[in-house]
Amino acid sequence: MANTLSLPQGMNITGEIKPGFETVLTPQALELVASLHRTFEPRRQQLLKARAGRVKRLDAGERPDFLAETKSIREGDWTIAPLPQDLQCRRVEITGPVDRKMIINALNSGADSYMTDFEDSNAPSWDNQITGHINLKEAVRRTISLEQNGKSYKLNDTIATLIVRPRGWHLDEKHVTVDGQRVSGGIFDFALFLHHNAKEQLLRGTGPYFYLPKMESHLEARLWNDIFIAAQEAVGVPRGTIRATVLIETILAAFEMDEILYELREHSSGLNAGRWDYIFSAIKKFKNDKDFCLADRSRITMTVPFMRAYALQLLKTCHRRNAPAIGGMSALIPIKNDAAANEKAMAGVRSDKARDATDGYDGGWVAHPGLVPIAMDEFVKVLGDKPNQIGKQRDDVQVTGKDLLDFRPEAPITEAGLRNNINVGIHYLGSWLAGNGCVPIHNLMEDAATAEISRSQVWQWIRSPKGTLEDGRKVTADLVRELTAQELDKVKAVIAGDTKPYDRAAHIFSEMSTSENFTEFLTLPLYEEL
Repeated sequence: MANTLSLPQGMNITGEIKPGFETVLTPQALELVASLHRTFEPRRQQLLKARAGRVKRLDAGERPDFLAETKSIREGDWTIAPLPQDLQCRRVEITGPVDRKMIINALNSGADSYMTDFEDSNAPSWDNQITGHINLKEAVRRTISLEQNGKSYKLNDTIATLIVRPRGWHLDEKHVTVDGQRVSGGIFDFALFLHHNAKEQLLRGTGPYFYLPKMESHLEARLWNDIFIAAQEAVGVPRGTIRATVLIETILAAFEMDEILYELREHSSGLNAGRWDYIFSAIKKFKNDKDFCLADRSRITMTVPFMRAYALQLLKTCHRRNAPAIGGMSALIPIKNDAAANEKAMAGVRSDKARDATDGYDGGWVAHPGLVPIAMDEFVKVLGDKPNQIGKQRDDVQVTGKDLLDFRPEAPITEAGLRNNINVGIHYLGSWLAGNGCVPIHNLMEDAATAEISRSQVWQWIRSPKGTLEDGRKVTADLVRELTAQELDKVKAVIAGDTKPYDRAAHIFSEMSTSENFTEFLTLPLYEEL
């Protein structure tokens, strides 16, 4: 289908070119993708190899610690470049996928910023990615609108600051190859957005701002920084125009927060505590450790020892470097038909944001426009009319490597917790295969990270000597298969429409959580099916 486009030499596109796609798949935008691919793909592959090597060492019993070779950076007296005006106040950030209605509602939500997502809350089908770029191009120019079910949606005069999350380093864009090799999903998302919007955003008093996911080391941040330098030159905007907030959502990155900020210092806009992926990362990295075994997912809150240490270390590190520290996602959402349950959920959001604000965080995330006022209220109580609290230095915080690895609680592991993991896994994967990556399940807004926790936890409980239910039964592959069949029936009972993707999802979940080998990301094999 790509013969309707003018492609750079050596590029091939296998995705269908629907009417309108040519407005973002322009020769110049694709040229930028090709050029960044040729320059930086070898380094991406090296870094992915380095990740695999690190996994082997961790499986063999190595324990991460702060790096000896970068001690001078941790002890050095440096700060990030001064922040642009519209990134100084980020008390509430709303997040969600790149579909049209979400973009309009999120920009209108009253949040300070909106992280529009090509990653975990978006199923990366070719259609979703390209229509997402078309939507964002219109949003930047304020021409985006929608007529749906007799309702009209358009942007208000005052909207949230836009921040874009491209895909992580591990994901390819399978529909685009250069010289016979797939391009990086992250480079593809980044290059298309930057090419079309950077200059337009500068004219409108803002800039091209990004959120960078899933990094595991400062060398991965250095790669992004070098891409930023090359891309800014290519599109003709000043160096330092791009600003990026890094999600600290892997346990290895927690040991390199200073170094990550340092690598991106002229392009940095701080760090975010990406809590759900962080829990997944801990399970994944220590999956073969006989002493490591976490309790039910619902027990792993921000106040357990390893999560508390990570949250405070991130806050202290950011503020020492004049960088914003943004709190993670409260996955709770408004519950329409049950006043008591809704009140409990809203109290949960309130206490989550109150803790972040009191600790010294500059803002936090919500997944639903209805939660913006509650979150805003908690930050305003602490900040007043100040845009942030970067001045709140937390010299009292002294986190050691051992604190970051204090994995408690180990109990209880319950049948209800096991069933919940299986149910959420099937429900989310089924939705993802049907093209939706952001799904309300049991009154929580779930994305790929929560499905990852579900299946990695089940995998580990089967293998760990500590993976025993509180009634004394050992979690086994047979038990998981038996419960999977039961939970599939429950999921199908609440699904409107085609349930076929859920049969496939149950099969995938069961295979992945009981197989001998652990799959690094469930989105990798799933992506091949999209």
